[in-house]
Amino acid sequence: MATGVEGLTCKHELAYDSSVADVFRALDDRTRRLILDGLTERDGQTLFEICSLLTSRNVGLTRQAISQHLAILESAGLIAAEKRGRSKFHYLTPEPLAEITQRWLSKQKESRCESN
Repeated sequence: MATGVEGLTCKHELAYDSSVADVFRALDDRTRRLILDGLTERDGQTLFEICSLLTSRNVGLTRQAISQHLAILESAGLIAAEKRGRSKFHYLTPEPLAEITQRWLSKQKESRCESN
């Protein structure tokens, strides 16, 4: 039996890319998922607005802690920040999620086409 990744037939670059692991790590936290939910509801929120959103959902964290969560989401490519004047606006960037899910969706479509 083969060990490691040499016996796999999937897209090695996507499956084992460190950026994919960063996305999964970023999603592995309830607070970060709530932040993404909030940005899905209304994109382009400031840190103050995100803090208010989390407070309304009974998440009691400091601004510094929320800033750290935002930094993790940004480093994983799940959000982008734009500074305008003294304010920094945060936007959802769903492309990393689409790239990950495309791996399984394309395989599923291929198998359906082959069975017809």
